[in-house]
Amino acid sequence: MPTEKIAIDRAKTALSRRGYSTPMKHALDDGLIGPSFTVLDYGCGRGDDVSRLRGQGISCTGWDPNHHPDPSPTEADVVNLGYVINVIEDTTERQETLRRAWQLARRVLIVAAQVQMPGRGIGYVQFGDGLVSTRGTFQKFYAQSELKEYLETELETQPIPATVGVFYLFKDENSQQQFLANKYSRRVSVPRLRVSEQRYEENKALLNPFIDLLSVLGRVPDAEEYPDAERLSNVFGSLTRAFALVRRVTGEESWTEIARRRREDLLVFLALARFRKRPPLSGLPATLQRDIRAFFGNYTKACQQADDLLFTAGNADAIDTACQSSSVGKLLPNALYVHRSGLDSLDPILRIYEGCAQAYVGQIEGANLIKLHRFSGKVSYLVYPDFEKDPHPALVRSVKLSLRTRELDCLDYSANESPPILHRKETFLPHDHPLRERFARLTQQEERNGLLDDAAGIGTRQTWKERLDTRGFTLRGHRLMRKPVS
Repeated sequence: MPTEKIAIDRAKTALSRRGYSTPMKHALDDGLIGPSFTVLDYGCGRGDDVSRLRGQGISCTGWDPNHHPDPSPTEADVVNLGYVINVIEDTTERQETLRRAWQLARRVLIVAAQVQMPGRGIGYVQFGDGLVSTRGTFQKFYAQSELKEYLETELETQPIPATVGVFYLFKDENSQQQFLANKYSRRVSVPRLRVSEQRYEENKALLNPFIDLLSVLGRVPDAEEYPDAERLSNVFGSLTRAFALVRRVTGEESWTEIARRRREDLLVFLALARFRKRPPLSGLPATLQRDIRAFFGNYTKACQQADDLLFTAGNADAIDTACQSSSVGKLLPNALYVHRSGLDSLDPILRIYEGCAQAYVGQIEGANLIKLHRFSGKVSYLVYPDFEKDPHPALVRSVKLSLRTRELDCLDYSANESPPILHRKETFLPHDHPLRERFARLTQQEERNGLLDDAAGIGTRQTWKERLDTRGFTLRGHRLMRKPVS
């Protein structure tokens, strides 16, 4: 169809939402948007995100050529270009809009665009490099890799995926590297006091903030990293001597474990940085530079160890071995299934394996179960919205990525009358998860009554209901009950 006969109505692409848009939600969750940052929603549509952010006390302005054309947009720490470039049919204008948004961002630009998924664009008419809907709106559906390459080419900056179709682009490399390092830094508990010592008791108010920082770093901080360094040194002689006292009263083992975990986190970060063109040591924030020197001696040694891990994570036999020996997750013949809360407890090789997928697709919204395929080089993200409340939750959506081909396979089960369901939920969780014991009690009840025999016959909602009905049982929450005899 000739392009001049099609009228494009961009104003119709603005949607009203009940909650935050996907890019805004992820930016809030990732700590990129908060009260200390100014925000510009560039192409804000009807301004729903702007109103919600202001309601949270966040300084936010919105601009849209159709709905909020005045005043003109001004610079902000964070600029959101959410689902704008995919509705601009003119490629030159699309490019100019992207570059203008980049110019307005002082700290980070968020770009979101529609990604090609099964079923999208059916019945649309081809127009330029995209499609025109029956409503007269233009849509360009990108492949995830296509969108990433487009942003990188136009802005000459590495895009960091937040989720499918959403990328962060940082103005400052140090900020980007700190953000990425934080993603792979696990939270640790502050070691408890084991023995009493008078000198600690006398200086507890001074030492406790120091202990908090030690728990994060896993090493003695530099004087520049701790505001009360001079005062602490005056009392104890040095920060190293203060740490020696802390180790005596809390126990050496806790600090050895914290240092080990911190070292592993750095290796995971450096291994995955190889995908994004690993920066020189000078391109890392000062704190990360100190971490590397403290734990590895120098950057060359750290990178070599990280590369060895990355190479191992690409070996199917090594992945299979790591899955089989994992103390976390449910091992099946073709995969290890792990609840999101258990990812941090995985072996570093498996963390890197999953991290490779995350470096491509970001966080899949709602995904709470991760399937690490043992042989095929794939990672699947599974969405079970009622995992905690439903004793046998149903699968709503799955996103599978092949690390070898970068092919995405997305399946939607929301309209399925008998979707796949879960059993033995506790097996997916880390051992210290607060709900593990509760889930395990239900499994024990079901095992005692033979309900989990022949597992192949109870994998869907309908087959499981038939099993319960046939055996005369029903579920009340996470308790198995006998049906009353009528």
